[in-house]
Amino acid sequence: MLLYYVYSFHNMTKQDQCWQCQKSMILSIFCTLCKNGSHIRFTPVSKKPSGIWAYWICKECVSLFPFSILDDEFASYLMDSHDSKHLDIDNMLFNPFEDWSMFASQATLGSHTDIDTYTSSVLDYINTTIDSVTTWKQITTYPNQKPWMNKEVRLLLKARNTAFRSDDAMAYSVSRANLRRGIIKAKHCYKLKVEEHFSNSDPRRMWQGIQAISDYKPRNSTPITTDVSFLNELNHFYACFDRDNRETQTTTRPPADNQPLSLTSTDVHAALSRINARKAAGPDGTPGRVLRACAEQLTGVFTDIFNLSLAQAAVPACFKATSIVPVPKHSSPTGLNDYRPVALTPIIMKCFERLVLAHLKNCLPPTLDPFQFAYRSNRSTEDAVSTALHSVLTHLDNNNTYARMLFVDFSSAFNSVIPSKLNTKLGDLGFNSSLRHWIMDFLTNRPQYVRSGHTCSTTITLNTGVPQGCVLSPFLYSLFTHDCRPVHGSNTIIKFADDTAVIGLISNNDDTAYREEVQHLAAWCADNNLLLNTSKTKEIIVDFRRERGSTHNPIHINGMAVERVSSFKFLGTHITEDLSWSTNTSSLVKKAHQRLFFLRTLKRHHLSSAVLMNFYRCVIESILTSSVSVWYGNCSVADRKALQRVVKTAQRITRCPLTAIEDVQRKRCLRRAHGILKDSSHPAHRLFTLLPSGRRFRSLQTRTSRLRNSFFPRAVSLLNSTPRTLNSVSLSLSLSLSAPC
Repeated sequence: MLLYYVYSFHNMTKQDQCWQCQKSMILSIFCTLCKNGSHIRFTPVSKKPSGIWAYWICKECVSLFPFSILDDEFASYLMDSHDSKHLDIDNMLFNPFEDWSMFASQATLGSHTDIDTYTSSVLDYINTTIDSVTTWKQITTYPNQKPWMNKEVRLLLKARNTAFRSDDAMAYSVSRANLRRGIIKAKHCYKLKVEEHFSNSDPRRMWQGIQAISDYKPRNSTPITTDVSFLNELNHFYACFDRDNRETQTTTRPPADNQPLSLTSTDVHAALSRINARKAAGPDGTPGRVLRACAEQLTGVFTDIFNLSLAQAAVPACFKATSIVPVPKHSSPTGLNDYRPVALTPIIMKCFERLVLAHLKNCLPPTLDPFQFAYRSNRSTEDAVSTALHSVLTHLDNNNTYARMLFVDFSSAFNSVIPSKLNTKLGDLGFNSSLRHWIMDFLTNRPQYVRSGHTCSTTITLNTGVPQGCVLSPFLYSLFTHDCRPVHGSNTIIKFADDTAVIGLISNNDDTAYREEVQHLAAWCADNNLLLNTSKTKEIIVDFRRERGSTHNPIHINGMAVERVSSFKFLGTHITEDLSWSTNTSSLVKKAHQRLFFLRTLKRHHLSSAVLMNFYRCVIESILTSSVSVWYGNCSVADRKALQRVVKTAQRITRCPLTAIEDVQRKRCLRRAHGILKDSSHPAHRLFTLLPSGRRFRSLQTRTSRLRNSFFPRAVSLLNSTPRTLNSVSLSLSLSLSAPC
């Protein structure tokens, strides 16, 4: 069956501009007239490299419709065409997206459908239809252009300059006064516009206005070099782990009796409807706005493609194409390692990944490592840090003890994952073979290139790593490291994605188990192709004994000594060897003071108190209360006063009452405690046990104030002091979870 494209012309003569637009196109194709003579049918004589028939569109008055010459409703289909001059963009997008069966039929040979041909045909048709109805406009903006600058102000500015050149002092004085009044009026109008966005619950446009007024976090317009040789070098640098992968990639089909995952049209429609229309399009060029606006029309064809991909355990090649955007890790990058590779993949593939991810999360076994805190519900960085500190503080409450904390750094952890090893581990976790083969195909034979602006490197194919920027990648990495567990009961390994901390609880100066644990971790990394960066790996030793005995010997990894430091920033929180929080508090107060400048700038522009309070809560309070439940209980009086001084300063600027840091900490402690009570798989759930009366929780045994003021003992105390009316729900949930199954 051949595929034709119809161009509908209405009352068009050779003198029309559109006819002149089509005249040059007709020279390169063979055209025949329909019987009624009012439509032109174009038969393409060549194919594009992807196998899609070539076609041309006049953007002004041509409406594009696919059809089969064997279709009995051909004539009526043509008569139902509309003049594109009278259609808005949405209708012009909706109308073509109707019959998709022809694409599947064209890609089917016998009983097998070529998933690559099918998918690329659909995407090419969507992109061509988008091009036919899209009007491109070029808008020039300047870095020093003020957001309130409008047409009236430009005219007044032009009038002032004219008066200045005329040497008329009176006219110049009047024009200056008019310009001053015009600027004041324009600023007032812009302020009202920002406040209107706040009143209309449009936070995105409100924050755009606030950022424009205060110049908060301006975008760095300095582009990365567009030298092709540098981009090629960067692309091969990102593929360095692929060169070390000696495993042969083989394509195997899942067993016929294995039931593949099947997605419903309802799920696909929901995923398309939730697309962020402002996200950048991937290498396929299909924008998220179209996928979201035409979700109802595109649900059927993409449901068919997704289920066909899962049934064949094969991901279309156009879905796996990756455009790497190098993001500098520092303000002044000096080497290739200073650029973080962020993968830009097709938006429709991200929707597909989200649907698969939801299924993977539902299939997680209960034996999964509870100390992996990333990408799991009811887990956060606060849980990871507080769990690590609680194990240390509890151990230090005993006599003749100290603790060593090793903060491990990996080199390009995501890029070094071997798909075949991941496939084996997924099988150990109980995932069916069909889904495992689909994930294997997703991670192998990935075309990749590096893009900077409009310049691209050459394309290479990778078979190693989980690309950063994909939806599935962080979750797959956490599953890849699920078997990285301590071999000694006195040690704990805390993981949050690739941020890893090894905690050794040492008694009587015997650190043998801790040193064996570190060597076991190094061996595990070597077996799993993960490269330890010893130069960035740091160690903190927490020892409060008066007589510390001999000097602590350093840890060696792969023959290199690990540097011992007095402070380390782990998951956004500064941890020191004396477990004091002055360093952490000083860092937070410094950041908050820097952001007070922007709050004062907004105040000078006379924004309302509601907008100022919103800015304070989102920009300043969020900094002051970062992981506040972890460290605030053990803060010194001086540190608490320093935090509260920032709040008082912001209160004077906004002229509104603001919540004290202590009250925020109390609310967050209670909220975290309630979340842990509801989650029996949380590693800290065992710390909350009810007394026989069923009305209060058992207090944790503490000997020092350091442990008593830490999060978990303090959370138990807050739960017990909470009024019964507020605590009854948590008690009933805890009782139901504690009951035997």
